[in-house]
Amino acid sequence: MDTSDPNIEFNDGGVCNHCIRYENELHRRVFIEPEASEKLKDLVEKIKSSGKGKEYDCIIGVSGGVDSTYVAYLTKKLGIRPLAVHFDNGWNSELAVSNIEKTLDHLGIDLYTYVIDWEEFKDLQLSFLKASTPDGEIPTDHAINALLFREANKRGIKYIVNGMNFASESISVPGWAYGHSDWKYIKSVQEKFGSAKLKRYPKYTFYNLFWWNIIRQIKVVSILNYINYKKDDVMKVLQNELGWVYYGGKHYESVYTRFFQGYILPKKFGIDKRKAHLSDLIKSGQISREDALVELEKPGYDEQLFRQDMAFVIKKFELNRASFKEIMNLPVKTFRDYPNNFERVQRLKSFVNKLREKEFYSR
Repeated sequence: MDTSDPNIEFNDGGVCNHCIRYENELHRRVFIEPEASEKLKDLVEKIKSSGKGKEYDCIIGVSGGVDSTYVAYLTKKLGIRPLAVHFDNGWNSELAVSNIEKTLDHLGIDLYTYVIDWEEFKDLQLSFLKASTPDGEIPTDHAINALLFREANKRGIKYIVNGMNFASESISVPGWAYGHSDWKYIKSVQEKFGSAKLKRYPKYTFYNLFWWNIIRQIKVVSILNYINYKKDDVMKVLQNELGWVYYGGKHYESVYTRFFQGYILPKKFGIDKRKAHLSDLIKSGQISREDALVELEKPGYDEQLFRQDMAFVIKKFELNRASFKEIMNLPVKTFRDYPNNFERVQRLKSFVNKLREKEFYSR
């Protein structure tokens, strides 16, 4: 990590705030043996108990990527009955679709797919490009969260089991991407730059979160924090047992994500998300710093694939090269240039962290 994160801080020993946060939070987020097995067993019993008399025990999101595929594999292995939910935003790669189909067929998991209204979603994604912030993936992230909660609420399911794992996904940089839980920000960008009414776009407010979490008591569980999660080992399991195929980069199961992270972020904003992903793997002992630096020297985007994706994205957005270039040349902005709930979101995160700390010291 470096100063491409605008808020990075280093102490007198040259250690950055991300590493300090990792050391402080690891024991609250990740369970280790022998406690991990006991906690996982207890969690599985609670999930199964909550699903008695219902068709499913929990909701899982699936994208065709490593983490969500392993969650599907792990839940079935543990005897949990999940319903897989997929948000189809129009950008699925053929490989992602194939991975989802093979995984769920092999494991015998039912799938519910929500297909977004493309004209609405296209307008929203273009709004974020015109807003000229590095937050172009926020519309998808927000909608996925909303969809998972909405389906759990509708079906009376008390658990959403996600693929987040703190050991390899701890770094969060608001200056790189902000807003997945901030509807005020998303709405303000759309009102300023868009024209479509977001009638079918899954969304949520703080009131919705309160209703789902407190009144309906729907819990979000990061089950990968209960096991020794090693990316390389997991990928081998998925390949050998499910016929899963790797797609070349973190979250690259989506064509737009691949193009946004591989081209728009580094070209326009000077952001290489591989720095965060590799830093997480360094901190969790899955790669050495030296090997990570070697990896960063390699091109982040295959040239032939980039040209293919560029043509596809421009065509799908109904742009031309000149209009896309105009968007790329717009002055760089941040979420702070638009109405948002950043301070409120931060307070909520602090509150959640205090709850985690209380849980840790009460165990």
